Amino acid sequence: MKKIIASVFVFCLIVNTISSQILLKPAHVFDGNELHNDWVVLVEGNIITQVGLQSSIKIPKGAKEIVLKGMTLLPGIIEGHSHLLLHPYNETSWNDQVLKESPVERSIRGAVHAKKSLMAGITTMRDLGSEGAGYSDVYLKETIEKGIIPGPRLLVAGPAIVATGAYGPKGFHDGVTVPLGAEEASGEEAVKAVRRQLGKGADFIKIYADYRWRNGEASQPTFSQKEIIAMVEAAESAGRYVVAHASTPEGMRRATLSGVETIEHGDGGTLEIFKLMKDKNVALCPTLAAGDAVSQYRGWKKGSDPEPERIIQKKNSFKLALQSGVTIAYGGDVGVFTHGDNYKELELMVAYGMKPLAVLQAATAVNAAVFHLPTLGQIKKGFLADIIAVEGNPVKDISKLRTVNFVMKNGEIYKNIP
Repeated sequence: MKKIIASVFVFCLIVNTISSQILLKPAHVFDGNELHNDWVVLVEGNIITQVGLQSSIKIPKGAKEIVLKGMTLLPGIIEGHSHLLLHPYNETSWNDQVLKESPVERSIRGAVHAKKSLMAGITTMRDLGSEGAGYSDVYLKETIEKGIIPGPRLLVAGPAIVATGAYGPKGFHDGVTVPLGAEEASGEEAVKAVRRQLGKGADFIKIYADYRWRNGEASQPTFSQKEIIAMVEAAESAGRYVVAHASTPEGMRRATLSGVETIEHGDGGTLEIFKLMKDKNVALCPTLAAGDAVSQYRGWKKGSDPEPERIIQKKNSFKLALQSGVTIAYGGDVGVFTHGDNYKELELMVAYGMKPLAVLQAATAVNAAVFHLPTLGQIKKGFLADIIAVEGNPVKDISKLRTVNFVMKNGEIYKNIP
């Protein structure tokens, strides 16, 4: 009887092994660094085991072949700046989302947004703050990991940390206490906030190095350099890191010199600041699509109206960033605009002067390196099988990323051609 059971076990193991071997046959493979013609990719379980010309690959007997005629395979896109718990501000203002939508409603929305993101080819996503929904992003991450809902693998920041008095919603008299979009802290309390957020499940810490002290005012630096250094030291001692929302030169300078790993937005960055970031190995996540969307929400008719000052300034600062050689990560601040439309950031990066090949690298291999994901971002032997496919050649036409026809995450197929 034991021999029969053992034989059945071995047979089932062989069947499962064969069924999990998939040979992908596209027209092109972008491996995270460059484009290759006539390559094939073999996936076994959740691992990429062979990549190259079919003549050089030993194809296991019984492997399932998926022919992706005329398509390009790419590593799953790594979204660097998102807010799964937000939805476009022209639907509901940021204030009303924070004040009127319950964390339960926002989490349900987040589950919908996560699926849309995955179907759009985003297999990994860095979520940059729950914006008033507590640790809902942590729980959303856990439900995806448990297989309860489909979505990208998540890296989450929790509530994020702002300097006391520097964040919203604002506009209420001093007798009214309202939920804030992030956790307030200053001085020694900022270090406690870092430790508290890490203990509750944040994968990294997001701080606001500058912000508007009052509605309608320009952004100003918030945390002192001493405070930022203390928060970075607290995070790094726990094996984590800090990223900074920063759009002013001084806010960017303080954050860079204090040891943060990425600057988010960087709208007012100068050539000097970007060169400092490069010297300190701090990457820029420019979030071009957020400013583009907000400008349109405020009445700009893109394509017919003159460009508003915000867009002109952003184009100029992005040009300076490219000139400086600073590492540019891909991240659009999706949530400000529609989830699933992540391609908008990619297209704007090209429109603002970045080469399509460099943009694709930013969204795959570069982001994987910047975000400490050593087995993601490349189609390479031994890497996790996060793979997508699009029609045509996105190296020649970045808009091909608008329509993703095939999505595999961790070896599991979520979208396939008919």
